[in-house]
Amino acid sequence: MLDFLNANTLARTYREPIAWIILAVDLFPVIAVLTMGWGAAALVFLYWLENLIIGAVTLAKMTATSMRDGPAGLIGMAFLGPFFFVHYGMFCFVHGVFVSVFASLSSSADPGFPTPFGLIDQALASGPNMPTFVLAIIGVQIILFVQDYILRGEYRESSIDKEMMAPYGRIIVLHLGIFAGAFAMAALGEPMLGILALILLRALWGVFLTVRRRMRLDDALQTKS
Repeated sequence: MLDFLNANTLARTYREPIAWIILAVDLFPVIAVLTMGWGAAALVFLYWLENLIIGAVTLAKMTATSMRDGPAGLIGMAFLGPFFFVHYGMFCFVHGVFVSVFASLSSSADPGFPTPFGLIDQALASGPNMPTFVLAIIGVQIILFVQDYILRGEYRESSIDKEMMAPYGRIIVLHLGIFAGAFAMAALGEPMLGILALILLRALWGVFLTVRRRMRLDDALQTKS
């Protein structure tokens, strides 16, 4: 945690263009809040959609790692891949139902009990230009997957089990906190400062993850040398 606050570590981190791209994407929703009328519901839906994207990237990482291990890895993936898809999918679905309930409280609408695809449709329609923001997140995740996991060879040092478990902590640590904060804002009438604070919280979490990525890359370079 102290390295996260270290000026030298931050300087090394933000020498890379991808670090600035990640920060820009994390702060991108400020535009939606200030110019497009987004409220807390649309913001939380965006972060929920980000969870689905992370799940898809996780499946890609699990597949890449399984291919490294040859037939044994592919057999393992044949079992763990569907298990992760169902288990993580249900995890996100339950989270999405709560987001949908929150959105209905904000709009005084009654959407009924949603289906998985209904939740995605509701999320994509929850704010103007939502697909644009989702595509920005997808673009960053693809760059990181190709650059770090494939080209820099992180898949060689990972395992299917490790990659499968990684997204859950991300949801529990950050997004449930964001969701609780959004409920509190709804009770207070969604003050603008509160919504912007949620974006800042997400951006700070992104800075933490980006610094941790830099430290991981530094450790890998030291190991090779």
